Amino acid sequence: MSTFADEASALPVVRQLLEEHLIACGTLIPGSKSLYRWEGKIEEISEVVVLMKTNQQALDRCMRRLQELHPYEVPEVLVLNPEAVSDRYADWVRNSLRDALRNPSQQVN
Repeated sequence: MSTFADEASALPVVRQLLEEHLIACGTLIPGSKSLYRWEGKIEEISEVVVLMKTNQQALDRCMRRLQELHPYEVPEVLVLNPEAVSDRYADWVRNSLRDALRNPSQQVN
């Protein structure tokens, strides 16, 4: 999971991760509001939450690549480990990532 300033900044990152087979899906959820402390001040901004679906085998590469592509100086990169995932969905994710897992040297760094 990560947040972006808007859909325009999130879309190219999600598309790139999809093209590199590091995620199977990215879901953009607009309309969130974040309040946080930055450089001694409390900030309040609108953001887009992006849920990206990957698996354990691609996770490290996905996190590194997300941080490289993300426009924020300190991007939010959170890993949520579900207690349960349906077998059919897990199979779909695994199949979507198969090429990257087979050929990690083809990844863009």
